[in-house]
Amino acid sequence: MTEYEYKLNNSLYPLISKIHKINILEFGVQKGRSTLKFLDICNKNDGFLFSADIDDCSDVSKDPRWTFIKSRDDNFDLIKSKIPKKVDVIFLDSLHEAAHVETIIYNYFDLLNKDGYFFIDDISHLPYLKNKNANSFYCEINNKETFNKILEIYDNNSHLFDLNFSFMSSGLAIIKKKSNLPLNKGHRIVTRENSFKNIVRLLWKIFKKN
Repeated sequence: MTEYEYKLNNSLYPLISKIHKINILEFGVQKGRSTLKFLDICNKNDGFLFSADIDDCSDVSKDPRWTFIKSRDDNFDLIKSKIPKKVDVIFLDSLHEAAHVETIIYNYFDLLNKDGYFFIDDISHLPYLKNKNANSFYCEINNKETFNKILEIYDNNSHLFDLNFSFMSSGLAIIKKKSNLPLNKGHRIVTRENSFKNIVRLLWKIFKKN
């Protein structure tokens, strides 16, 4: 079992495996690792899976409960014309850049049923640091920016959804919707890291250490 599969088996699938008549919207198919597992859940729970990818992944499965859409995930009119008006699960595993993730959240969040889940893959930069085996500048920077962007959205919407993170492998954001009200725009989180008070605190720590 790969780290990716271990992450989904432990952080994602258990949360949705009992949803009756489940409708799942998946962005990013590739080899179909998550797709086939989602279909297994759909077959057990009388549900349907709708997957979009810019590459032709239609040969991943012939399951009648699966609809494949060859498209970008931000082709909103096309995607929404081919899926139910409401879904129980959205899984985002396509372009892992903060601005794109933000766009996808704001354009699909209203499709989620209350108590539905929005999962966002690749939110941890830790495996991609320069001194790690998976060393990748692109993944390190973009995953960290995505993580921070999700926090910014949550900070102004904590009354609308719960947020948890798994840091297995490349990480996973777990959003559970708790209100059908529309999302507020996220805002930059202003901390006191660079405040005069904190600079004095850090200097005091250095002074005490020496």
